[in-house]
Amino acid sequence: MRLVLTADTHLPKRARDLPEQLWTAVEAADVVLHAGDWVDESLLDAMTARARRLVGVYGNNDGPALRARLPEVARVDLDGLRVAVVHETGPRTGREQRCAARFPDVDLLVFGHSHIPWDTVAPNGLRLLNPGSPTDRRSQPHATYIEAETTRGSLESVRLHTLPRR
Repeated sequence: MRLVLTADTHLPKRARDLPEQLWTAVEAADVVLHAGDWVDESLLDAMTARARRLVGVYGNNDGPALRARLPEVARVDLDGLRVAVVHETGPRTGREQRCAARFPDVDLLVFGHSHIPWDTVAPNGLRLLNPGSPTDRRSQPHATYIEAETTRGSLESVRLHTLPRR
């Protein structure tokens, strides 16, 4: 199963649209996971139309309209891989332990908020992934997103993709 992970898209404040490379990945994926800060409902509508399956949550920059349509935390089973998606996980210090305690029954936690790519494993085996942002790189050298593959409940590969500067 092919996954695309993205977050912190901030449309149309940080960009007019997502980069074409990300849209191509979205259309090819089996599941797209978006960890919040969409900012405008039109992106949710566009991604819903273009993705085979979309799992998303709202972020701190998402207003009442998006919060009415999206949960704060989404949980999904992807062929045996137990996944949770959330926008904020708190400070980087202690993140693995805090998330392992909050999500004890999850194999993969996808989160956003910082715009900083993150890939670690908590002591209990929980994998934490933050795809960064495809539109607002902040202090990072590149805007980013993640593609991953699963097989029979196992996360087989994770690739961080960098996007060209706009």
